[in-house]
Amino acid sequence: MTLRIDIIERLSSVTTATLTTLLLKKGLRNVWIRGARPLRPTGRRVVGKAFTLRFVPAREDLATPESWSSPTSTRAAIEAMPEGCIAVVDAMGITDAGIFGDILCARMRKRDVTALITDGVVRDVAGVLGTGLPVWSQGTAAPPSVSGLTFVNWQQPIGCGGVAVFPGDVIVADDDGAIVVPAALVEEIAEAGVEQEQLEGWIMEEVDRGSPLIGLYPPNEQSRQRYEAWRRTR
Repeated sequence: MTLRIDIIERLSSVTTATLTTLLLKKGLRNVWIRGARPLRPTGRRVVGKAFTLRFVPAREDLATPESWSSPTSTRAAIEAMPEGCIAVVDAMGITDAGIFGDILCARMRKRDVTALITDGVVRDVAGVLGTGLPVWSQGTAAPPSVSGLTFVNWQQPIGCGGVAVFPGDVIVADDDGAIVVPAALVEEIAEAGVEQEQLEGWIMEEVDRGSPLIGLYPPNEQSRQRYEAWRRTR
């Protein structure tokens, strides 16, 4: 099932910083994918359901160029990706073997995949950037994936950057990194996120006016009343 447009629109308006705070209040501390940084920071935010891929350490009889033609390959996984998904790749934090290059990223872009998130690295960086596919990774490396990794499967639970990711979880990524919103919490977090951004917008206006932070951030009852009065005028 695809992610509803209204959920995408709401989450697209909420920073990952705000979302991590809201998830912390729900008891979820480990949602930020370590090492996944935008290959080219743009200020853009992406939202989509996670389509998971998993690598394990390279084993010489399996991690070969011939494996790229296997039914269990990154190529086959890409052909299974639905429109609008975000590919989340567990590369075990390996930084000397590029999991995807320009051709694979071009195909993902052609299939309307929203973005690629990995705790590993990509290769053919100029070509990858040229595809226009948004990528969050630990950077780049020239060697191919099979020099350090064996691809094993897709659409299974994975660990990416130290975070558990299940197929269907929602990924939100911006210049601060990529986070995981559990599928069961998506609607609640999306609604709370929009409200929190509005509140923080008002707080910023108050800071610009010279208001002190004590009682404002976080707001006490008096500040809450002022905020609610402000909302009624919008």
